[in-house]
Amino acid sequence: MRFGTEIVLVSLAAFAALAAAGLAQDSAFQAHMWVLFFVLLGSAIVLMRNTSFAPADAASIPLRRDTDGYMDGPVRYGVIATTVWGIVGFLVGVVVALQLAYPDLNIEPWFNFGRTRPLHTSAVVFAFGGNALIATSFYVVQRTCRARLFGGNLAWFVFWGYQLFIVMAATGYLLGITQSREYAEPEWYVDLFLTVVWVAYLIVFLGTIFRRKEPHIYVANWFYLSFIVTIAMLHVVNNLAVPVSPFGSRSYSLFAGVQDALTQWWYGHNAVGFFLTAGFLGMMYYFIPKQANRPVYSYRLSIIHFWALIFLYIWAGPHHLHYTALPDWAQTLGMVFSIMLWMPSWGGMINGLMTLSGAWDKLRTDPIIRMMVLAVAFYGMSTFEGPLMSIKAVNSLSHYTDWTIGHVHSGALGWVGMITFGALYYLVPKLWNRERLYSLRLVTWHFWLATLGIVVYAAVMWVSGIQQGLMWREYDDQGFLVYSFAETVAAMHPYYVVRALGGVLFLLGGLVMAYNLAMTILGHERKEAPIGGAVAQPAPSLQSAG
Repeated sequence: MRFGTEIVLVSLAAFAALAAAGLAQDSAFQAHMWVLFFVLLGSAIVLMRNTSFAPADAASIPLRRDTDGYMDGPVRYGVIATTVWGIVGFLVGVVVALQLAYPDLNIEPWFNFGRTRPLHTSAVVFAFGGNALIATSFYVVQRTCRARLFGGNLAWFVFWGYQLFIVMAATGYLLGITQSREYAEPEWYVDLFLTVVWVAYLIVFLGTIFRRKEPHIYVANWFYLSFIVTIAMLHVVNNLAVPVSPFGSRSYSLFAGVQDALTQWWYGHNAVGFFLTAGFLGMMYYFIPKQANRPVYSYRLSIIHFWALIFLYIWAGPHHLHYTALPDWAQTLGMVFSIMLWMPSWGGMINGLMTLSGAWDKLRTDPIIRMMVLAVAFYGMSTFEGPLMSIKAVNSLSHYTDWTIGHVHSGALGWVGMITFGALYYLVPKLWNRERLYSLRLVTWHFWLATLGIVVYAAVMWVSGIQQGLMWREYDDQGFLVYSFAETVAAMHPYYVVRALGGVLFLLGGLVMAYNLAMTILGHERKEAPIGGAVAQPAPSLQSAG
């Protein structure tokens, strides 16, 4: 029976969710279990509608799964999920931006800013970014190891299990189920399930490397593996908690006070460092050379980049806690290691950009390369700005202001977003055996919409953040604050409106991409003139070449 084991397991999980809803100790947990029950019930029905009861004999040979070629099914689904979750995350981001500009848009209780803001961050970081990392890592590790994914259907469990985690996390936020930890809001039972999925992810990835036919482990796999292992460690330690009840939505952290804050930002900063940096550097080291058809500029530099980055990044978390109860030596430690991060970060940026040596002309004719180069440029700018903001004197002005928001989004939209878009444009024609994308000119539209959106967003947040910091610290001759907090909030209104406009532009770019990829998957090709400079020039003769 096809999918027999999966049907049994999903059905048992649905029954367990139904039982948990009946035994729930609070209404939020009960509502969450009902959500889980209906999701699992629907999944079981889909599996049963696609099952087969044919006997395992010669007649069923066509139903056998391909065990010789690469396993690209989870990669294809991952590409689609990345695109869909990206649109959702960008849309919720626009809603959140408008809620700050126009507070009347806060709809109680499920759609107020306090619940939609973590929905936005998780949708962009974990749903959009996480699916991009899982899909591309599965694609890259197979090609660079010349081996099929390890574990059979375990890769499918990783994909669908991760989608279930996203659904549970997102609905939990709207229901008010949160442990109020930045980038780690899901409660204990969702965290436990994610741990199981993540361990399965590690087994698939590491098992594929162990069974490789290529003796060398390409550097992109080093970055992917460091991201998987480190995120597992960060997730487990930061989410150590004691549930109030096995059938309740509340738990208490094992840490308290300044230890809790330090653990949280050890996790929070390294979620940025390993989830949003190391993982996407693996993407950079594979897809830029492939799209440019050039070797990595310096493989030796890529190895130095790897070891320096993973050693230094893990120490930088305390710079989020300047001027707090954290001991001064710990604050200084975080600042010093953050400043040292300039070296490996810019080494990686130089390596990415210099990979185009001898192929810079492709910037005129290939909008995908243009997108990837802009991503690496934003990586360099963000990794310069981050250490700068960790310096105590600068941090005293920037912290808790919109400057930090501008910094995060220049990295998240400029670096993570653009390198992901480039990877998706590269992958879709290959995964669906198409000659080319539906339209390269739509990629150019996407490039400019996304670039303008990022620049507008980041610029207004830099200005508003510095204005906030200066207004908060302005004193009169008698030592009193010149501006009340309400006045500083009112002064931000025009900036928040323009920020929402930047988000709309970025969202429009995402919609253009989704349309382009969908048409490519469906097999359509748009008739269009080549992009400027794309017309092939006749090769020079031997005499003219000298």
